[in-house]
Amino acid sequence: MTVATTLLDAVTVSQSEGRAIPDAATRETIGYAPVHTVADLNAAIAAARAAQPAWAALGHAERSRILNAIADDIEASAEELAVILSREQGKPLDGPNARFEVGACAVWTRSAADTVLEPEVVFEAGSARAEVHYDPLGVVGAIGPWNWPMMITVWQIAPSLRMGNTVVAKPSEYTPLSVLALVEVFNRHLPEGVLTAISGDREVGAAIAAHPDLDKIMFTGSTATGRRIVESSAHNLARLTLELGGNDAGIVLPGTDVAQVAQDLFWGCFINTGQTCAALKRLYVHDSVYDEVVDALAGLAEAMPMGRGLDDGNVLGPLQNEKQFDIVTRLVDDARARGARIVTGGRPLPDLGPLFYQATVVADIEDGAALVDEEQFGPAIPVIRYADVDDAVRRANASQQGLGASVWSSDRDAAIEVAKRLEAGTVWINGHGGLNPQVPFGGVKASGYGQEFGAAGLKAVAAPKVISW
Repeated sequence: MTVATTLLDAVTVSQSEGRAIPDAATRETIGYAPVHTVADLNAAIAAARAAQPAWAALGHAERSRILNAIADDIEASAEELAVILSREQGKPLDGPNARFEVGACAVWTRSAADTVLEPEVVFEAGSARAEVHYDPLGVVGAIGPWNWPMMITVWQIAPSLRMGNTVVAKPSEYTPLSVLALVEVFNRHLPEGVLTAISGDREVGAAIAAHPDLDKIMFTGSTATGRRIVESSAHNLARLTLELGGNDAGIVLPGTDVAQVAQDLFWGCFINTGQTCAALKRLYVHDSVYDEVVDALAGLAEAMPMGRGLDDGNVLGPLQNEKQFDIVTRLVDDARARGARIVTGGRPLPDLGPLFYQATVVADIEDGAALVDEEQFGPAIPVIRYADVDDAVRRANASQQGLGASVWSSDRDAAIEVAKRLEAGTVWINGHGGLNPQVPFGGVKASGYGQEFGAAGLKAVAAPKVISW
C-alpha cells in the first residue's frame, strides 16, 4: 500500500479512477480528482445524518476547541495548500492571492470558533421573559465556486460545524483538489462523517439542491445557478444562503485625491485577476478627475507582474478556465468594436500561457455596452465618465445585481451620503471588496440573500428557538 506523503497525494486518485485537473497556467495535469456519483453523495449525507447528534452533543466549547486546532493545522500546512491552490486556480503565491487565501482560511475558521452567540433576551417584564436560542439545523450542503475555492468553502463549513451541524461539501469541478486538500486537513481533527467532500459534476450539484435529507444549502456562484437551486430546494423547504453574481459599481466623486486612492482602486478591480464576485466591475468617474483616474489605472495595470503563479513576484495570473477566458475576450472585443478606447491591454498573452489575458483598462464607454452591463469576471475594467452625481447613482443602481459597491472621495461625509443611496449588500468607502470575518456580508436583488460572517453568519446556519415563561 502506498502511503500518502503530501496533501496532494492524499486527495489524488489514479488516472484510471479520476478526472484530470490541469494547472491553470500551463494546462499540464496536476493530478486526478475522484469522480463521485449521486450514490456517493447519498452515502455521505446518510453518514452526516448519523454523525450529527453526537457532534452537536459536544457543545460549543469543544467544537470551538477543535476548530481552533484545525486553524493551527491550516497554518502549519499553509505553503503546501497554497501551492496546490496556485497551480489549480491560477492565482500567484505572492500578493493578495494564494498565500493570502490560505491565511484567510485560518482566520475565518478561528472567527467561527471564537464568535460569541449567547441566548438573546427579546422580552422581559416582571417575571415574564422570552429568549431566543440557536440550535443546529442538522446537515448542511455546501456548494463552492472556483475563484476563491478554499476561502469560500471555509465560509460555509466552519460556521456550520461550530453550530453543531454536519456538512457535505461539493467543490467546483474546476478546482476540486484544493478543496479536497483543505477538507483533508479538517478531517484530521473531526469525527468520521462530520465533514465529507464530494467531488462530482453538475449532476451531483443538482442532487444536493434537491436532496430531501439536507436542512440547509449554501451556494456561492452564478445567479442563474442560484435560481435553479431555489427551484430545486422548494419541495423540502431547505433553508438557503445564496451568494450570487455581482456587477459591482464604483463611483469616484469630484475632488478625489486620485494618487491617494489609485492602488486601492486598482486592486478593487483586479484582485484575483478580476475573478472575484465582489470585485469592482464598472467604474463611474466624474469629469473633473476622469483622465487622471484612467491614466493611474493604466499605469498600474502595465506595471503589475503577470505570469505563472509559482514564479516569484507575479501578482496577476491567468483566467482559470477556457469558458471565462472566452467571456473576457468577447466583452473586450465588443467594447473595441463599439468604439471604446482600449487604454492598455485588450489582448491575450499566449507567450505566458493559453489563458493569460492582459490587464485591461477601457475608457470612453457607456452603459449599454456588454462590458458594462454584464459581469466580466476577469482583468478588464470599463471606466465610464459622468457629470452629475445623481445620474451616476441612478446608473450604478440600474443593474439587477447588488452584491457590493464603493464610493471614492476625499470627503468622507459626502461619500457616506452617496453610499446610503446605492443598492448593494455592502458599500465600501475608498476601498472595494475588503471583508472582515466579524462584519456580515451578503447581497441584495439578484445577487442572492442571506448573510455570512460573525454572529449573523452563525445564526444563518442555526434554527432559532424561542423559550418563553
